[in-house]
Amino acid sequence: MGEKEYIEQEEIFSQVLRAGRRTYFFDVRATKAGDYYLTVTESKKFTHDDGSFHYKKHKIYLYKEDFREFNEMLSKATEYIIKEKGEEVISDRHQKDYQRPSEVGAEETKSSTDSFTDIDFDDI
Repeated sequence: MGEKEYIEQEEIFSQVLRAGRRTYFFDVRATKAGDYYLTVTESKKFTHDDGSFHYKKHKIYLYKEDFREFNEMLSKATEYIIKEKGEEVISDRHQKDYQRPSEVGAEETKSSTDSFTDIDFDDI
């Protein structure tokens, strides 16, 4: 196969969902036979120490024959999550007062030492 055969087709229809460091692309493309399929791409931005950055991309291809079952399973999975955990986001990135367990221990240690009364050994 030639290199040109690996180049993806131009998008026929495209939607973008920006979500923090992640961006999701929903692109409709055409097969060589002229039928349509969907690509879903997750692009995540990573920053290096020097300030430069790169993106990691993950892509799935979804063909018409799988749409109904894929949609049913996606709906069931998302409904299950909402039913079990609600719509509130539970994450250290989304909670302003969230503290990692290691930070909570450090806070308790700090506060307990702050309230400790200094003892001078000359008093003994």
